[in-house]
Amino acid sequence: MMRKLSVSEIHYSCDPKSLKCKSSSESKAQRTIFGQERAVHAMLFGLDIQDQGFNIFAAGVSGTGRTTAVERFLESVASEKPPPSDWCYVHNFEDSYRPHAIRLPVGKAHEFQKNLDVFYKAIVEDIRAAFEGENYAEQREASIGTFKKKKEKIFKDLGKIAKEKGFGLQMAAMGIMTIPLKDGKPLSEEEFLKLEQEEREQLNQNQEQLQEEIEAAVRQTRDIDKEAQTALEKLDQQVAHFVLHHLVESLEEKYKDIPDVLAHLEAIHHDVLENLSQYKAEPKRDEQPVPIPAPKKTQTNKYQANVLVDNSKVTGAPVVLEMNPTYSNLFGRIEQEAYMGTLVTDFTLIRGGSLHQANGGYLVLPAEEVVRNPFTWESLKRSLRNREISIEQPVERPVFTTKSLRPETIPLDVKVILIGRPDTYQLLLALDDDFRELFKVKADFDSQMDRDEKRIQEYISFVCTLCENEQLRHVDQYGLARIVEHGSRLANEQGKLSTKFGELADVIREASYYAGSEDADLITAEHIEKTIEERFYRASLMQDRMRERMADDTIKIEVDGEKIGQVNGLSVLQLGDLTFGQPSRITASIGLGKQGVVNVEREANMSGPIHTKGVLILSGYLAQKFAQNKPLSLNAHLAFEQNYGGVDGDSASSTELYAILSALSEIPIKQGIAVTGSVNQKGEIQAIGGVNEKIEGFFEICKLKGLTGKQGVMIPPSNVKNLMLKQEVLSAVENDEFHVWSVETIEDGIEVLTGEKSGERTEDGGFETNSIFDRANRRLDQIAKDMAKFSK
Repeated sequence: MMRKLSVSEIHYSCDPKSLKCKSSSESKAQRTIFGQERAVHAMLFGLDIQDQGFNIFAAGVSGTGRTTAVERFLESVASEKPPPSDWCYVHNFEDSYRPHAIRLPVGKAHEFQKNLDVFYKAIVEDIRAAFEGENYAEQREASIGTFKKKKEKIFKDLGKIAKEKGFGLQMAAMGIMTIPLKDGKPLSEEEFLKLEQEEREQLNQNQEQLQEEIEAAVRQTRDIDKEAQTALEKLDQQVAHFVLHHLVESLEEKYKDIPDVLAHLEAIHHDVLENLSQYKAEPKRDEQPVPIPAPKKTQTNKYQANVLVDNSKVTGAPVVLEMNPTYSNLFGRIEQEAYMGTLVTDFTLIRGGSLHQANGGYLVLPAEEVVRNPFTWESLKRSLRNREISIEQPVERPVFTTKSLRPETIPLDVKVILIGRPDTYQLLLALDDDFRELFKVKADFDSQMDRDEKRIQEYISFVCTLCENEQLRHVDQYGLARIVEHGSRLANEQGKLSTKFGELADVIREASYYAGSEDADLITAEHIEKTIEERFYRASLMQDRMRERMADDTIKIEVDGEKIGQVNGLSVLQLGDLTFGQPSRITASIGLGKQGVVNVEREANMSGPIHTKGVLILSGYLAQKFAQNKPLSLNAHLAFEQNYGGVDGDSASSTELYAILSALSEIPIKQGIAVTGSVNQKGEIQAIGGVNEKIEGFFEICKLKGLTGKQGVMIPPSNVKNLMLKQEVLSAVENDEFHVWSVETIEDGIEVLTGEKSGERTEDGGFETNSIFDRANRRLDQIAKDMAKFSK
């Protein structure tokens, strides 16, 4: 069946009066996901289930507002949950290369950091003051005096022994020296040699005995010195412990419910007692040396805290959107500083990443960027699998000699939402075994939704939300209706609306600009229409150049008159952000032979597989129609004239079949009618894509060369629901200057193209006399006879 379509059938208008508001300002702004029930259902399930591996992959085409929608949805869910704990790193006194990670109640990390800073200052000031106090000095002197008296007694007794043995004692740099005496006076070397042999031997023997006494006395004094040192250290420990006890006790009371903090305070207490020398004041010097600038990196304060995560300003669970998921941005890093010719680091240079900030909440990542960044994908899988975050250097062999750390891992509790294209999801599912185990929930974002009253109201809410958030002018009733119609055009279906809210938002922003330039209070339908036209005009340079070539016959396209074996087919070209329709001249030539239908494009290796299949299908139609009682002897060449870029798709198969039927029957085809639609072997016209662009593309050529009122386009009936033609075409159809036909079968189509009957099959297997099929059949009979004659 064939029928000419009316204006209401080629454009599904939205009645402005059917809208429940006079402008978008009367609607209510909503931070929700519009028209994505399936995706919302999957998101709710994935966020609610707490078992391992139920992370989410939000799949959808770019421009559907996936990222913004997911972020807003997560914020609404996260607002009902408590904020997670804070985290900080502190020095590990047992192994400085393995800093400790401490979990703190929300908002307590910076407080803990400040408390430790105050604690350290108090340690320095109070301990130093205690060591400089009179009480400490008196106790020290008393302790030293006791041991000094013991040493004096030892040396006094040693002096008596020496005197009894005829020697005197003298302190020297090398130790205690013995000097022989006679009559209480020291002997010189000459006097010693003048002594009798027996007397000298007696002195030598006494000297040896005295030397043993001296060594014993020295040992005793050393033991006394050690005892004195131990006593002084014990005194220092007692003094410091007395000071520390009050300082630590106040902090322990604050953090009595956090075992890690208590353990760290105990470690600080122990470390201070082991390093008391650094808290004593250095002895004063009479002459101060010229100060030398210290290196930039000084010794780190071991007693401070490095805040890694601070959730004091977070309300609800954190929602982190990381659009640049490099390894360091996601997992943190260990910074390094140049010091004394090398690179060094310590626990204060540990920096957290997005995974730390999102811990206890939600992390949104672009899937393609995660997979593309080195180390990121494998490390993310490892963290999710092990449920912990590890901060480490991704490169195991750095170029420079560096001092590195291996901080303690932090437990991970996060929901990761990857946002990517559907093909990315399929690739990861096919090529990565871990992906299936770690991202078990797929949230499919559709590119369109039903066009009903509820969805139209959601469109208006979206417009209201956008205008209020970005301080744009609101849209009036007629402008809203035009936006709804444009949404159907983007969805390529009358009963649907596009969910590419990013593109719709750009239209509204640009329309607001045009309304502002005219000082209008509201955006009108004229502003929306101007925006759509301007956006197309800015990108349509290539289309205009090609149309100019068709207008001056550089590319030959006829839109008037009749020709045998020649039809205008329609195709769609996409160049970046520009999609437009373009007519192509398709011709068929018939001759003797048994080659059948020869696809010139295929012979030249310019035909894609789908186009080749379409040609083979139309060959099946010819065989079913005309080769029931005889072999199909045919040599038909099909060609896309002036085509130099290749052909694919089967939308021209019906067009090629019409050209062959015209060539066989020698009945001319009206050149003012263009054709699109694929065909099956039964002659039924099937749906194609880009129907709006194809019709508008042919209309533009007809307009350039002059509208005659007889021009138009034939489309499959299944594509009528896709029609959302622009206003200029609607006006031409309404004024009977251009036509759109819905054609179900080849029989219907050939009648429109030629004005002749296609021809019903008769009882004898032939067709109605002088019909198109009858003439084509008689031509095939003649070709068969001629072939038989030549074969003899």
